[in-house]
Amino acid sequence: MTITEVETERPEGILALQTLAMPRDTNANGDIFGGRLVSQMDLAAGIATKSVAKGRSATVAIQNVSFIAPVAVGSTVGCYTKLLKKGTSSMHFQVQVWISLLVGESMRKKVADGVFVFVALDSNSKKRSLPE
Repeated sequence: MTITEVETERPEGILALQTLAMPRDTNANGDIFGGRLVSQMDLAAGIATKSVAKGRSATVAIQNVSFIAPVAVGSTVGCYTKLLKKGTSSMHFQVQVWISLLVGESMRKKVADGVFVFVALDSNSKKRSLPE
C-alpha cells in the first residue's frame, strides 16, 4: 500500500509521542533508520508506563517489532500505545507507528508495530509491584 492509497485501518491506543522525520535520521537509502523508529517506540511506551507504574520503570524486552513500510523525511511520525497486559511488576504495551504526509490532503499509514515490556522500579532500581 502506498501513502496515496486510502487507509481504512486506524491507530489503536493513545497518541503518546509525535515527532518529525528529519534528514539526520536517514540511512543510505534516504529512509528513516529502523533503529530510530524503535527508539521512538521505546520512548512512547516509557511515557505510557507513567500512568500505570506511578513511578520509575525500565524496558526489559522488545517483542515482535515489524517494519511495515519505509518512512520518508518530512513525515509526521506518531507512536500510539495500548496496554495489553499488566502483571505484578510488568507491563506489556503494543506500540504502533503511523506516519502522515500532506500530499494534497492528509493521508495516514501504519509503518511499524511491536510489543514493549517494562518493569516497575523502586528508588534503588529494584523491581517493585505495580500499584493497584
